[in-house]
Amino acid sequence: MLFTLVSLLGIIFLLIIAIIYRANYLINKAAVGKLYSRVEDIPYRKVGLLLGTGKYVRKKIVNIYYKNRIEAAIALFNAGKIDSIIISGDNSRKDYNEPGMMKNDLTKAGIDGEKIYMDYAGFRTFDSIIRLKEIFEQTSATIISQPFHNARALYIAEREGIDAIAYNAKDFSYVLGIRVHIREKFARVKVFIDYWRGIKPKFLGEKIEIV
Repeated sequence: MLFTLVSLLGIIFLLIIAIIYRANYLINKAAVGKLYSRVEDIPYRKVGLLLGTGKYVRKKIVNIYYKNRIEAAIALFNAGKIDSIIISGDNSRKDYNEPGMMKNDLTKAGIDGEKIYMDYAGFRTFDSIIRLKEIFEQTSATIISQPFHNARALYIAEREGIDAIAYNAKDFSYVLGIRVHIREKFARVKVFIDYWRGIKPKFLGEKIEIV
């Protein structure tokens, strides 16, 4: 009986590894030819979609992922590679406002606030990409985040019929960001589970026009 249990656990473990591998393969495949790391190389898109994250990891310790995404958005805008920025992030609590923090730092850097549009219901990347099309009515965009995150966002965009490319904000080394990268593997599996289950964004709502 013990042998049977061990065998069953081994099969389950191998199945989980196979699922993670397959999800990772399909998402990376969808990103081929769509990821850019140099401003001068990336094609123009009217709209940039800046994916939100918290500004701090602990009290007053700035999240390097946040800092690098802000810098990437500024670089694209100042180079004329995008005309407007949609900031999509979590504002589920009064004391936590990813889009608000990001807009504040972008305007401090000189970006016109009228060129920035806020999506307070981007609780997940899945929601952010679907709302890009359904709420902001965009079928083309430049996604702005770290490379591993961009790949997943590009896969969702492809599924939603959005002609998206992505600009890679600077990343941590794999060793320093290993917890984030491990979590990303499971987030990629969840994308397929969400589509299989027919999950929709938590909120949709009224259309927002990008001018």
